[in-house]
Amino acid sequence: MDRQNWIILSAGDNVAVATAPIAEGSDVANVTTRQKIDAGHKIAITDIPLGMPVVKYGQAIGRTTADVKAGDHVHSHNLHFENDRLAATANSAPEEASAADKARTFMGYRRADGRAATRNYIGIIASVNCSTTVCRAIADEANRTILPHYDGIDGFVPIVHDQGCGMSSTGDGMNVLHRTLAGYTRHVNFGGVLMIGLGCEVNQLTLYGQSGAGASKRHFNIQDAGGSRRAVERAMGVLREIAADVGREKRVPISVGEIIIGLQCGGSDGFSGITANPALGVAADLLAAAGGTAILSETSEIYGAEHLLRSRAVSDEVAKKLDEKIAWWEDYVALHGASLDNNPSPGNKRGGLTTILEKSLGAVAKGGRSPLTAVYGYAERVTAPGLVFMDTPGYDPVSATGQVAGGANMIAFTTGRGSCFGCRPAPSLKLASNSALYASMEEDMDIDCGTIVTGDATISGKGREIFDLIVETASGKKTKSEIFGYGDNEFVPWHLGATL
Repeated sequence: MDRQNWIILSAGDNVAVATAPIAEGSDVANVTTRQKIDAGHKIAITDIPLGMPVVKYGQAIGRTTADVKAGDHVHSHNLHFENDRLAATANSAPEEASAADKARTFMGYRRADGRAATRNYIGIIASVNCSTTVCRAIADEANRTILPHYDGIDGFVPIVHDQGCGMSSTGDGMNVLHRTLAGYTRHVNFGGVLMIGLGCEVNQLTLYGQSGAGASKRHFNIQDAGGSRRAVERAMGVLREIAADVGREKRVPISVGEIIIGLQCGGSDGFSGITANPALGVAADLLAAAGGTAILSETSEIYGAEHLLRSRAVSDEVAKKLDEKIAWWEDYVALHGASLDNNPSPGNKRGGLTTILEKSLGAVAKGGRSPLTAVYGYAERVTAPGLVFMDTPGYDPVSATGQVAGGANMIAFTTGRGSCFGCRPAPSLKLASNSALYASMEEDMDIDCGTIVTGDATISGKGREIFDLIVETASGKKTKSEIFGYGDNEFVPWHLGATL
């Protein structure tokens, strides 16, 4: 018997989702399709009059702009964003973790301050755009001449950006940049850090102390070194000293409860909320049950589903902080003449997603079903265990940069269209929402979640597979993005405020 090529996600839905291309005149939930339906796209399973809600995941994803007949393709031509929310249903229990799940360990680095690292890099961090070229030259030279002598060091990583001057020394822009760079200078996956300034910039090195103090945290300015070439030469002497210290580190068994993972999705499609995102949510539940931390972010991509997260908040204070972040974003986009429904990209829409409400309902599934324990600002240091939320834009590099600055020592990134990404110093796992993507971009994807749609895997089973890979990756197994070399150019701090 042929496999069913459609799925209804909730008993209250008035649309089904095609799990494979469906020809016109096919039977779907006892209605006949009136057009060809592409995989990931929606089919009306009942008549939906003009102006009525379209319901998917048991939640409104917008309203019809025309009378929709049963069997019609439902997408941008007959569905638009409207700020509806349906009541949150009772929360189901998180994935159940066994005693063995909670007792698992990974092989990581135990830092002197007690924190647990999954990698052992040395960072070359620019305080300002003016020092980026020198930082890259320093990292290139160190990787060529110093790294071969130290098997225990994963590499020298240039962390560069386009900010640091031409901006106010106070206000949101400077505060966010400083918080982000400070988070990277103290990041646990950096065994050592050398911060390089130009010397005359607004973002002075003195703002960072001695980058955290200690022999493995150092900084200097190019102008004080006598220019670019001499700065590279000086850096080699400093880095040899740092490497001699950092290179002695060894991996030891550490509880999985010390993993902090940032949850990301990019290039989403109609399968993301059905396969990869809920499977990652299972892994997040298991990690939270073991005492670890999962950071859900991308505020502009949980818009429309925030009430589901709010209903899981551990306190009124946590729920209020989430509401405040949503209200800020509504004002922020209005100030710039935009709408949060501008978020779904052309690629998202080609993959079957129509409105931000639909995209968000699938995106929040990455967070599993655990209680929401805390809400953080962008790049704030994350200290609470369990599922937490960090306020970030939906743009993946900016969002992941904030999570890593906040302490994420790993990233898990779902995609339906084929986003390519890495985020050193945190290893980044890539989860494909559909098998066609996995087959076409296997060298970039770590796990195929499309087997959930075909019935060859369950959400729970795939989630445990992801959890296993998280543990293996934390122990040193290289991700596909690490093997290719992603992670240097994906450091993108959130740019707020005026450029002067």
